[in-house]
Amino acid sequence: MSASEAIGDKSSMSLHQRILTDIQHLILTGTWEPGRKIPVEHELMKQYNCSRMTVSKVLTQLANARMIVRRRKTGSFVSRPHSQSAVLTIPDIKTEVAALELPYSFEVLHKSKRRSTADERAMLGCERAVSLLEIECLHRAGERPFCLEQRLINLDAVPEAGKESFEDTSPGAWLLRRVPWTLAEHRIRAAAADAEQAKELKIRRAAPVLTIERTTRSAQSTAITFVRLIYPADLHELVATFAPEQVGRPAG
Repeated sequence: MSASEAIGDKSSMSLHQRILTDIQHLILTGTWEPGRKIPVEHELMKQYNCSRMTVSKVLTQLANARMIVRRRKTGSFVSRPHSQSAVLTIPDIKTEVAALELPYSFEVLHKSKRRSTADERAMLGCERAVSLLEIECLHRAGERPFCLEQRLINLDAVPEAGKESFEDTSPGAWLLRRVPWTLAEHRIRAAAADAEQAKELKIRRAAPVLTIERTTRSAQSTAITFVRLIYPADLHELVATFAPEQVGRPAG
C-alpha cells in the first residue's frame, strides 16, 4: 500500500499534513512494519506532486517523533521499539476478549460534552481549558463484565468525535482507526474497586482491580485522549517485551 492510499477523506488537510497523516497511519497500523524502508524523497515528491522541502519537513517530523530512522546514504526506515523501554501497545479491547475465545460486546453507560476542569487539564497535559467528550463504557467477555472504560476525548483535537454515537464501535477502537498518535504515557497500578466500579464490574466493593491510565498525543504533542481502564484483577495481566540494549549503531 502506498502512503497516499492509507486513509480516506483528506480534502481539508494541507499537503504537509496529508503526507504526514498517511505515513503515520501506515506505520501505526502495522502496514509498514518496523525495519521497513520507506519511499525515498524523490518517490514521495512524485507521488504527492510536491517539493522536496515539503517531503523533507515531513520526514524530519517523523524522525523527531521517533517513528522513523533516517540513515545517511541508505534512506529512512520504520523505527524498531527502543531498547531502553518496555514495549506497551495500545490494543483494542475487542481483540483482548477475542484472545480468550469469548464473545465480545460493549455498551455506552454515559456520554456528555463539556469544558475541562483543572484536574482534567492536568490529566491531559493541556495548558488551557478544552472542550471534552466524557464517555464511560462497559466491555464484556461473554456475559461477564471485562473492563470499565472511563475516557476523556479532547474535542479541540478530535472534533469529529463529538458527532460519533459509539453505538457500533467503542471509543478506543474508533480512535485507534481514525486518529494517528505518536506518544502514549501509561500509568499502571493495583487498586481496590470503589462503589461505582464494583457495581458495573459485578464484583464486591474493595475487590482488587488493575487500573491502567493512559494519555495519548499526536505528532504535534497535542493531547488526544485520557483513558482509565479498570479490569477485575483475575481477568487481566500485562506483558511487556524488552530488547537488550543496543551496543552500537550501523555506520553511515
